[in-house]
Amino acid sequence: MIEDRELESWREQWAAVAGPSPDLQRKVRQKIERQNRRFVVGNLATAIAFTGILIFAAFLPGQAGRLGTGWATGIVCLVIVSVAVRVWNLRGAWRAEAQSTRGFLELWRKRVEARLRLLRVSIYVSVGWLVFCAILAVVNWPLIGPDVKVRPKEWIEVLVACTLMQPVIWYWAGWLKRRKMAELNEVKRILDGMTE
Repeated sequence: MIEDRELESWREQWAAVAGPSPDLQRKVRQKIERQNRRFVVGNLATAIAFTGILIFAAFLPGQAGRLGTGWATGIVCLVIVSVAVRVWNLRGAWRAEAQSTRGFLELWRKRVEARLRLLRVSIYVSVGWLVFCAILAVVNWPLIGPDVKVRPKEWIEVLVACTLMQPVIWYWAGWLKRRKMAELNEVKRILDGMTE
């Protein structure tokens, strides 16, 4: 049997040029379609939540004089900063640059990296919110102090709820970060496999 070096060389070149397998293409497209649905639903839910928070903040000063306008201002500022950070982190992750498997994989990678950045920021925002609330309580103590003395149980419940919320947020962020890091490793592995 004669070995055809030219044919073997051509096969190796063709294997390097050939696209990913149909199974991989289907898996990536299904993943992106699911991500697109979650992306739209997540953005819609975020918009609804932010609108609800802004409406709540608009009615807060008139409903509870003991809280003052500082709480409403803080909530509005938090919402504006959160929206700006979300939009900034998701830049480039709205749609694929090319309608190819590689383009969809790059979009997948960008979305996972954007989610990881948002998780990092969310931890700092939650701590910042607690610091802001503490400063606001100190500044408004002459206004809220008498109410705290009259109804200490309600204020302690709010304080305990805000304090216990932090570990829950950190646990959730840590769990989601581990999950997203595994997803990022998977998409990088697939991209590296396509490059080779």
